[in-house]
Amino acid sequence: MVNDFYGPCLGASVRYDRAVGYFTGTSLALAARGVERLALKGGRIRLIASPHLTPEDVEQIELGYQYREIIAQALQRELGPQVEQSPGMLAQLGLLGRLVGQGVLDIRIAVVRRQNRLALYHEKIGVFTDSHDDVVAFTGSSNETASALVENFESVEVFRGWIEADHERVRRIADHFIGLWDGVTPSVEVIDFPDLGKDRLLQLAKAAEQRGLKEELPGLESGILIGSRSGSFPLPRMPLDMSLREYQKDAIKKWFTANGRGVFQMATGTGKTLTALAALSKMAEIYEKQRKPLLAVVVAPQLDLVDQWKAEAARFGVQALCCYDSARAWTDAANALTIGLASRTTGFGMLITTNATLVRAPFQEFLSRQSAPFVFVADEAHNLGASSALAALPASAPFRMALTATPERWFDPAGTRALVEYFGDPVIELGLADAIRLGALCEYDYYPVPVRLTEEESELYAQLTQRIGQVFASGVELDVSDSEGASQLSRLLQRRAQLLAHAEGKLQALREQLRPRADDRWQLLYCAEGSPPQGGERQIDQVQRLVGAELGIPSHPYTSEESRDDRQNILARFRRGDLRALVSMRCLDEGVDVPDARRAFILASTSNPRQFIQRRGRILRRAEGKQYAEIVDFIAIPDGHVDMQLERRLLRRELARFSDFAATARNAGEALATMRPIRTAYGLMDI
Repeated sequence: MVNDFYGPCLGASVRYDRAVGYFTGTSLALAARGVERLALKGGRIRLIASPHLTPEDVEQIELGYQYREIIAQALQRELGPQVEQSPGMLAQLGLLGRLVGQGVLDIRIAVVRRQNRLALYHEKIGVFTDSHDDVVAFTGSSNETASALVENFESVEVFRGWIEADHERVRRIADHFIGLWDGVTPSVEVIDFPDLGKDRLLQLAKAAEQRGLKEELPGLESGILIGSRSGSFPLPRMPLDMSLREYQKDAIKKWFTANGRGVFQMATGTGKTLTALAALSKMAEIYEKQRKPLLAVVVAPQLDLVDQWKAEAARFGVQALCCYDSARAWTDAANALTIGLASRTTGFGMLITTNATLVRAPFQEFLSRQSAPFVFVADEAHNLGASSALAALPASAPFRMALTATPERWFDPAGTRALVEYFGDPVIELGLADAIRLGALCEYDYYPVPVRLTEEESELYAQLTQRIGQVFASGVELDVSDSEGASQLSRLLQRRAQLLAHAEGKLQALREQLRPRADDRWQLLYCAEGSPPQGGERQIDQVQRLVGAELGIPSHPYTSEESRDDRQNILARFRRGDLRALVSMRCLDEGVDVPDARRAFILASTSNPRQFIQRRGRILRRAEGKQYAEIVDFIAIPDGHVDMQLERRLLRRELARFSDFAATARNAGEALATMRPIRTAYGLMDI
C-alpha cells in the first residue's frame, strides 16, 4: 500500500486531506521522504483526527466540565515527557512539529456531540490533489500506521477524478472532507488544534534537532503515515469456542500459587501455548482490577513459532508486536507500545521475539528500560540454557514462564539447573503416556524397521569408534558448549552419527514401506541432516526423488532452505491434502503445528532424546477424523562382521529410541517382537 499507492500519490500531490481515527502521540508517525516532496512544492496537509479520551476524561465531560479543556488536556497527555524516551518517537513527532511550524501541516480535532455526551469520530477518508487539480480519493479500513500499512490485512477503495465513472464518488468524498474541515457536517464538531499542543510539537521539533534525530521509518520508502491505532490495548480473553482441560487449569493455578514462576513441562501437542495464553489472560484480568497495565514478552527459537504465537494470540483478541531482524524494524513500535501502556491505568501488550534477537544489544536495552512488571515467557525453553542465552534472560522480570516438553539439556546439567533456577520448578509434569491416557494426544502404532549397515559402512563405523576411543584415552573430553564441533572428538562423534543416519539400506527399506502407502495423505518423512560421511548426495534429495519422481506422491521439501512464506504455503497445502507428504530435515522438530499428519517415517534421529520426543509429539496431535497415528522407524544394525563390543554399543544407542517409542504404542507387543531376535542376539534385552 505504501510503495504502490501512498508514495506515488503523495509525491505527485500539492495537497493531502485526511480524516482518520484517533490522534495519539505514541503512535502518530510520518514517513519523511514523501512529505518532503510535497513540502518542497509548497504543498499542504490537512488532518482531521479524533482525540483519545480515557474513561476519566469522558466522566469529567459528563459531569459538566468544558470538553474543549478536557480535549486539550488529553492531547497534552499524549505528547507528554514519555514520548522523548524513544529517539524514534521523538524524531517522528519532531518532523510533525517542523511541518506545523512551516505551515505545511494543519490539524483539527473532530468530536461527535450528542447533548452532553461525546462519541468517537472514526471515519477514514483521504483526498490527494495535484497541481493540475486532478484528484484521487479513497476510503477504507486502513489507518495510516506502520502496522496497518505493513503488517495488517487492510484495504481501501480508490477513485480517480478524471475517470467519468469515478467522478461522482471523488466529488462526494472531497466535498465531505471540506464540510468536515469547515465545521458544517451535522453532529460533528471540528475544533482547531489547541495552541498548547502546537507549542509542544514545536518543542519536540527543537529537541529532535538538538539531538540530531531525523525521522526515518524502516521499510517505508515513501508515503505519509498520519493517524493512529485506537490507543487502547484490549485485554486477552479466552475464545468462546475454547475450553481448558483439567490439567491445564491445574497448571495455571499452580503457576499463580508459585507467584507467577514455573515450568510448564508438557508433552508436545498438549496445548502449552494455549495454557500460557490462558494464564496471561487471567493475570491481565487481575491487573485490570488493580487498574495497572501488563506487558508480556514471549521468546521462541524460530520465526515459524513466532508466527504461530502471533496467530494464537489473535484468537485471544491480542494484536502482538513481533520483534526480529533489524532493530530499526521494531524498536519504535515496541517503545510506543510500552509508553502507551505506561501512560494509561489499564491495558495489555504483547511482544514476541526470537532467541537470536533476545541476546542482541537492542532488545537487551529495551528490556533494561522496562520498570513496570512484565511476564517473560520462553517457548521451547530448553534452548535458552547456553551461557550466552542465560545471560540475556531479564533479571527484572518478576513473572516467568517456561514451556517445554523436554526441560533437560542434552549433556548439559549445568544449563538445566540454571534454567530451573531462573524460571522455577515445574508446575506440571505431563508426559506422553499421561497425555495419551487423558486424550490430549492420540494413540499410535509403532513399526520398527531394522536396516543392516553395508560391509563398507560397518568397517568405517569400526574405524571411527576406534579413533574415538583413542581420543578418550588421551584424556580429551567432549566440549558440549562447542556448537561448531571444533574439537577433534566432536568431529569424530558427528561423523559417526552421520554414518548411521545415512545408512544406505534405509532408502530401499523406505521404498518398501512407502509403496503400499503411496495413496495415503498427511505423511511426514524425517531425513538425516547434512551429507553422508563417505560423500555423495544428501539423503533428503534422494528421498524427495524417490517420493516424487519414482512413486508419484505429491510432496515437497520442508527445510530451512525454503523461505518463511513458502513454508507457510507448504503447510497450508499439506493440511488441505494437496501435498500428501512433507520431506523434512530438522525444521519440523520443534513447535510447528501439523496436527493433520497421520504417519511419520523416521529415517534418522540423533541420540538426543529431545529430537525423537519432539518428532513423536508432532505426529500425535489430535485432528478431526484422526483416530490414531503411525510411526515407521528405521534402525541401523551392524552387518555382523564388526567387533561384538562395538556392535552392542551401537545398538544400545539405537534401541534406546526403540524402547521409548514401543513402550507407549498400541501395538507394543508386535513392536517388541520385531526387535526381539536382535536384542537377544546382542544381549540387550535390558533395554
